[in-house]
Amino acid sequence: MTSAPMPTRTAKKTPLAGLRILLTNDDGIHAPGFRVLQRIARALSDDLWIVAPESEQRAASHALTLHVPLRLRKITARKYAASGTPTDCVFLAYHKVMKGTPPALVLSGVNRGENMGEDVTYSGTVAAAMEGALLGIPSIALSQVYERGQPVPWATAEAWGPRVIEKILKAGLPRQVLANVNFPNCLPKDVRGVRITSQGMHEVGDILEERIDLRLNPYYWLRDNRTVTRGQKGSDLHAVQDNMVSVTPLHLDLTHRPALKAMRAVLER
Repeated sequence: MTSAPMPTRTAKKTPLAGLRILLTNDDGIHAPGFRVLQRIARALSDDLWIVAPESEQRAASHALTLHVPLRLRKITARKYAASGTPTDCVFLAYHKVMKGTPPALVLSGVNRGENMGEDVTYSGTVAAAMEGALLGIPSIALSQVYERGQPVPWATAEAWGPRVIEKILKAGLPRQVLANVNFPNCLPKDVRGVRITSQGMHEVGDILEERIDLRLNPYYWLRDNRTVTRGQKGSDLHAVQDNMVSVTPLHLDLTHRPALKAMRAVLER
């Protein structure tokens, strides 16, 4: 299969010009991937608002801060750093910073590293898009796959991001559905296209490492020890291994319908 032509973009030609977009992430407001997200968004619209975590909030999942006060640091008229989680950021943007003039789109990312398979349940990047979807706003999470110890190919997300976002919005996102996008670990010119995928599942090894401190007491590190796997055909994991951009629609209704039917037949009998 020949390489797909590398997409080009100029802000003047985008059909989304003037669209109000909220940008956030979980790597923190100063993260390299967040600068990439801002360049992606500027290629689409000139009405950009930023509410992002003051510091890294990776693996925060869909947590809300309830037991300590939240603080907003105003950087410019449309750029704020928040003391809380990615979910807090979307919540604060909607109910405070942009109150009365909500965003038409939430973009979260670009995360340093994949958010695929069961990782979506831990990801603060995905959780920010979940909060946007819960508020009735089309929301997209974006992540750049890379190999540990190697440079992150940010140029791939930057080159392909605007086109993918435009096409997702053209297709439409149903209520309570968000899009989870993962860019493959390759150069932009080597991306073979876009594939619509299902959520895969990693092969997980031993993720808990026990160590002993100087007082001979044990302590523990959680580590990412997932093995590299292609995943099931049609999954997000399989797509990025084929140098495809993976787009997975995620539904916030977690009800398992077949189990619902089977349990109802027994428990309500």
